Amino acid sequence: MLDAPALPSYYACTMKPRKPQYTIRNVPERTDALLRETAAEYGTSLNEAALAALMRGVGAGADAVEHHDLDALIGSWVQDPDCDRALADMDRIDAEMWK
Repeated sequence: MLDAPALPSYYACTMKPRKPQYTIRNVPERTDALLRETAAEYGTSLNEAALAALMRGVGAGADAVEHHDLDALIGSWVQDPDCDRALADMDRIDAEMWK
């Protein structure tokens, strides 16, 4: 039975996309202590505590708000006389077309 083809379900389980793995070196003692305290306080693993802290630090925590608006454009307007003339021309109504 060693030469039997693998079942499709086997491949489905083993071919899952892998998540990236990180090795973090030179962790300051204070950071290590705080992560360990947090893990113990919440009853999670050190890895889970470190991931949660990392996600909060980069703004990807559970309480992060993702905006899908145009806030990034506020204050970016640049005066352009050519654009102003083109926009003004669009506001002109041709009365002949409306008869």
